[in-house]
Amino acid sequence: MERKPARIQDVARAAGVSTATVSRALSNPDLLAEATRKAVMEAIRDTGYRVNQAARNLRKRRAGAVLVMTPNLGNPFFSEILAGISATLSETDYSVLIADTQDHADMVRTALDYFGDARIDGMISLDGRLSPQRLAEMEASEYADAIVFACEWVNGMHLPSVRSDNAKGARLAIRHLYGLGHRKIAHVTGPAGNVLTRERREGMLAERARLDLPARDDWIIRGDFSLASGRAAGQRILAMTDRPTAVFCASDMVAIGLISALHEGGVQVPADMSVVGFDDIDIAGHTIPPLTTIRQDRSALGTVAARRLLRQIEPPATPDPAPAPAIEMIDVALVVRHSSARAPGPGAAVSGLTRPGASPA
Repeated sequence: MERKPARIQDVARAAGVSTATVSRALSNPDLLAEATRKAVMEAIRDTGYRVNQAARNLRKRRAGAVLVMTPNLGNPFFSEILAGISATLSETDYSVLIADTQDHADMVRTALDYFGDARIDGMISLDGRLSPQRLAEMEASEYADAIVFACEWVNGMHLPSVRSDNAKGARLAIRHLYGLGHRKIAHVTGPAGNVLTRERREGMLAERARLDLPARDDWIIRGDFSLASGRAAGQRILAMTDRPTAVFCASDMVAIGLISALHEGGVQVPADMSVVGFDDIDIAGHTIPPLTTIRQDRSALGTVAARRLLRQIEPPATPDPAPAPAIEMIDVALVVRHSSARAPGPGAAVSGLTRPGASPA
């Protein structure tokens, strides 16, 4: 005979408590004594009781879902951020919906409609490409307290943001190359108008100025974080009469494309030219040569953003005496591998060298 699904009354009977206590253990476990909570959880496992999540969400007037807006799901950079978000929310009753905003003309309007239709309870945006009009609309909506930005952000916004210290990463990259004796350092940027492009470029320029490095307009090359833009930048460098000895790229994908073009043009990395990337995506340690890069803690970006959102949509019973700052910054680190080496030529400075795999503070 087929066994009937366990009911909350069965759990209460097995745990020796009331049905109200079982309900409290599921909705507000912190209100119960540890022994009582443990007894209820053991009874749930023993009876095979399953919560009717749809009915529970309906009673609580919530959707039980969080939307994550991602600018390009094909970019491997976002995988660990999404994994951090998913792992954090998997410990709760919230499911994760992921939307690729790359080809979506008006994802903000759609997201606000999702809120209005009670399809989501919160949103994490990894995409900072919002017009001032759409940003104002989002901030003025009744759902503003349920929105967090991670990785990218919009200048001037008042919504909370979790981001890497991009400017510091750029400074670390230039300082590393300078320590290897490089004085002719080019930079391949990200796309125009992108906040990450600006932060990394400004950090790079600040460190160049501090070290009194020569600056040339043709050594600042526009990219867009893609392999293709890295290859295009490599071809431009190959055509230069006076080439740089090192290149700092605004992303690992750009750096990998650049190395490919340089190799095809007969320029060896790092013997002829050093290359440093940004992100430390999974493939960075497996390229030829393995890529020196700036590591972003992408898992922490996702985890911190998810925790921040949970605190906003489910505020603790006791308010935090020290609320989280509007901007939560995640530290970065230099990871030295084999795509960077001493500058070619006699008498090159070698101060500041670190062994492959090291992460200087």
